[in-house]
Amino acid sequence: MNANATTNSPLPETHIDDHFSGQQHDQPNVPLLLQPSYARSKSLLFDELRNFRICLKWCALDHSSCIGKLISYFIFVFLAIVVPITSSLSVKLSPSYASFNLLVQFPESCLALLGFFTLCRFFSQYGLRQLLFLDALQEDSRFVRRGYTRELDKAFRFLACILLPSFFVELAHEIFFFSRVKICLPYVNPGVPLNSIMFVLVLGSWVYRTGVFLLVCVLFRLTCELQILRFQGLHKMFEGCGSEAGEIFQEHMRIRKQLSITSHRYRFFIIASLVVITVSQFVALLLVLASKSDKSFLNSGNLVVCSAVEVSGFFLCLLGAARITHRAQGMAAVASRWHMSLTAAGSRQEKVRYHGADSSLLPFYKCGGDSDSDSSDILITIASSQDPSSFQTRQALVLYFQHNKGGITLFGYALDRGLLHTIFAFEFSLVMWVLSKVVVLS
Repeated sequence: MNANATTNSPLPETHIDDHFSGQQHDQPNVPLLLQPSYARSKSLLFDELRNFRICLKWCALDHSSCIGKLISYFIFVFLAIVVPITSSLSVKLSPSYASFNLLVQFPESCLALLGFFTLCRFFSQYGLRQLLFLDALQEDSRFVRRGYTRELDKAFRFLACILLPSFFVELAHEIFFFSRVKICLPYVNPGVPLNSIMFVLVLGSWVYRTGVFLLVCVLFRLTCELQILRFQGLHKMFEGCGSEAGEIFQEHMRIRKQLSITSHRYRFFIIASLVVITVSQFVALLLVLASKSDKSFLNSGNLVVCSAVEVSGFFLCLLGAARITHRAQGMAAVASRWHMSLTAAGSRQEKVRYHGADSSLLPFYKCGGDSDSDSSDILITIASSQDPSSFQTRQALVLYFQHNKGGITLFGYALDRGLLHTIFAFEFSLVMWVLSKVVVLS
């Protein structure tokens, strides 16, 4: 009996080791998203990634094999390039509507191109877990782990809130549009069947291009929200007042490295999207204001839907980056308040000991936050004299936070509220310039 117990006892440990080290047995050339060990995990958090996997499969972004890559590129070329060109050339339109249609098809295809190759690069090099920094989740606190599931659910809510309303408006516009136009293709008889086929292809092309662009925007917003959770965990390390300065420094270095990686991954997509959206919106504004033809849901409804989707998706990126940058810049104030709380507590203790009072009568000190914040429940007391080396370490940590405030950056420029104000002022200046040109031309 003892021999059997000794022989069988290591088996559960081997099973546990294989469960946590399953990543080592995966195929080295297959992206993490598509490896069998990540297909479904018992963890609720990793289980939530199934929604992203399903969404990616519907977008034909499975690059785990050569056949998958060929299908992905074929669908992209067909839905993002061939169908828009064919629909623009086959439908007989007035010159004014042709201009509006070109302003819709060109930016949608350009943004889909940016989103498609961005996603292809991400999932071929990193995988979904590494892209969202879920591989480092074991180093985070329980508070951060619980917050991840909520943020994963919110990501699809943002995607649904933008995609579903615009889809119904686009569906109504396409039904109204293809019931009134005539489509002419060589060697094909015009009629209701041809209009119906073109209607399905155009609607599928719009869903595909819009979904690919919004998916990248949602992934970026989700990455920023997950990093905000890590900053909240870092804030709680200050509130606890039991954490050493070295531990806080190491945690901030880890978060700052992840923010730097995120900035490098998405900076080209953000800048290119800003250029495409700015050019398309102001050219559309110029043509709409300068055009003498009547505007209706038939000739300009598609332009309104396209503009709303583009601006909404890009605002997701800007607001997510501004939030995480604001949170990163605010850590210097948190560190200063933490340093001041401990220094004041130590000074008070030295004063009490100088007057010969009992140290047990020392008051408690609240560490971090206002009275209405969560940190008001965390109290500390100083049980030993002020250590000069500890004071210098905390002072060095405060100086470090003051000189390392960066969050999401674009080639060295922090994407904070100040940059958002600059972008708004630039766009507003362009609007005023376009309006002046329209007044002169009219």
